[in-house]
Amino acid sequence: MQNRIHVFDSTLRDGAQAEAISFSVEDKIKITKALDELGVHYIEAGNPGSNPKDLEFFEYAKKLKLKQARLTAFGSTRRPHVKPEEDENLKNLMMAETPCVAIFGKTWDFHVTDIINTTLEENLAMIQDTMQHFKKAGKEVVFDAEHFFDGYKENAEYAMKALKAAKDGGADWLVLCDTNGGAFPEEIHEATSRVLKELGNNVGIHCHDDGGMAVANTIRAVDAGARHVQGTYIGFGERCGNVNLCSVIGNLQLKKGYQCLADSSLAEMTPTARYIAEISNVALNERLPFIGYSAFAHKGGMHIDGVNKNEKSFEHVDPTKIGNKRRFLMSEVAGRSTILSKIKKVNPDINKNSKETKEIVDRLKEMEHQGYQFEGAESSFELIIRKSLGKYKPFFTLDHFKIIGEQTSNGKSGTSAIVKIEVDGKEELTVAEGNGPVNALDKALRKALEAFYPELKEVYLTDYKVRVLDTRTATGSKVRVLIESSDGKHFWSNVGVSTDIIEASWIALVDSMEYKLIKNIEEKVSAYM
Repeated sequence: MQNRIHVFDSTLRDGAQAEAISFSVEDKIKITKALDELGVHYIEAGNPGSNPKDLEFFEYAKKLKLKQARLTAFGSTRRPHVKPEEDENLKNLMMAETPCVAIFGKTWDFHVTDIINTTLEENLAMIQDTMQHFKKAGKEVVFDAEHFFDGYKENAEYAMKALKAAKDGGADWLVLCDTNGGAFPEEIHEATSRVLKELGNNVGIHCHDDGGMAVANTIRAVDAGARHVQGTYIGFGERCGNVNLCSVIGNLQLKKGYQCLADSSLAEMTPTARYIAEISNVALNERLPFIGYSAFAHKGGMHIDGVNKNEKSFEHVDPTKIGNKRRFLMSEVAGRSTILSKIKKVNPDINKNSKETKEIVDRLKEMEHQGYQFEGAESSFELIIRKSLGKYKPFFTLDHFKIIGEQTSNGKSGTSAIVKIEVDGKEELTVAEGNGPVNALDKALRKALEAFYPELKEVYLTDYKVRVLDTRTATGSKVRVLIESSDGKHFWSNVGVSTDIIEASWIALVDSMEYKLIKNIEEKVSAYM
């Protein structure tokens, strides 16, 4: 199929080389299953010759029954003057028993002579020999032409010879790599077009984002005829990262008519991104195109009014197609209609002229004047609506909490929190230690509530932000605390404001717990109905 794009995900290999990323074997298994379920065509899962963890993963992976993705092991061409069958790296690749291997080789003459210290002729032999070695074993072989675009600019003739050596060796795909991430879209298009003209159609593209153009570069390669796209699912990788496959898939499939994923899988793009971010222990950049929480968030009243009349007025695609959702942000510039839409979710009978609407609008303005900001904490605003409409009953009451900090003479410090709550006349007193007062308070509150609401065991904080609102009053300033929570499936944000950072944190934490409990009740009622 001419418009089919073969999606090659390298989250578990190139993505694992990103700063602050460290996957366990279990992490890699979960991500592999998620990507397979989504429908990517290749999952590059690591280098079995580089570390024991990858060896362990590939051993386990032999038992995995993937639906459609071809698991791929990654490695380099044979070493100089070593036979392929004697090269330890190639032996490990064979032992991984994956149906596909991705082999990188040097295409920039500078790297050949100055980095791996061999001759240009030997490097060509290394490439061709390695391709033949794996083709004889029945593998699908992807040749990653490392530093291709830098090499092409410096010595185009040699870069093309390296590709031809891979093709002569039987490589199934010739993937052109912008390894340093510094190429421009017009350079990508010109070089890709030449490769296709001279060496055939099975050409791929692998871009890094050091110049901020990885998505544009990838799309220009596809425009030139590349049909194999490599990247990482949410864009992390070496230095500034790899191309973000979500952005590439969204643009190619929704706007240019290419088939990257099954149409039925597109709606899983955003949930899969959040799942992979959670496993990777990274905060998803909420301003990422297509999948970010802010990608379809509207704040200005005129924008909101326009989208309500016709969504294409301020949205480039329908967010539901990629599993995201439209959000109208709560603020003093949002307009009454936006606030009314939130109110109607709690009570559909309220209209813009109802006294309750005016009371909630006035309450919003008053709280924003006090320092609250609800555009990133819609969960707290929903609780305000419920309280104003009489549709709120607290799940617990606080008797007291106490924070105890300790600093020893040898420099060690610790913090404990004591929380006493009451639920339906029953009291619960708990103590917890934490990394600082807020962490200790969070643990103690959660521990106390879990005795009555076991479902809160699955809730955890994913982000915690503090903003000083008026620095002129120094240590007497108000602070705004914004927290993000998750239960592994859903994310929600809450806000608290006070001159006391602990109290502000407490307000946000309580809102977070109560919001989760309200949503659990609603889900149960919905399932029953």
